[in-house]
Amino acid sequence: VQLQASGGGLVQAGGSLRLSCVAPRTIFSEFITYVMAWYRQAPGKQRELVASITRDGIRNYGDFVKDRFTISRDNSRKTVRLQMTGLKPDDTAVYYCNAERGTTAFWGQGTLVTVSS
Repeated sequence: VQLQASGGGLVQAGGSLRLSCVAPRTIFSEFITYVMAWYRQAPGKQRELVASITRDGIRNYGDFVKDRFTISRDNSRKTVRLQMTGLKPDDTAVYYCNAERGTTAFWGQGTLVTVSS
């Protein structure tokens, strides 16, 4: 059971991308109870939190985001999005969607974001 992520690609530095992720049908009825998040993992580095959002819209961002990214969720469509602007080469990574509630977590397959200089 995986979340379906999309929207990655190749972009020049300073550009923008929007990532989207749809929850698996198995959690549709309880989607609102999950904290939704985006993580990323660059080659040779550990996976790190990019942004998260609670059912009430409380957002948390990694320090490196610095007002460049915005996470949002649409509870009616069971989706979470990550709008990324001002992309830098250091943002190059595989981005993973995550749904978490207590000890239960679902992950997406990852979508590659490549930022060229």
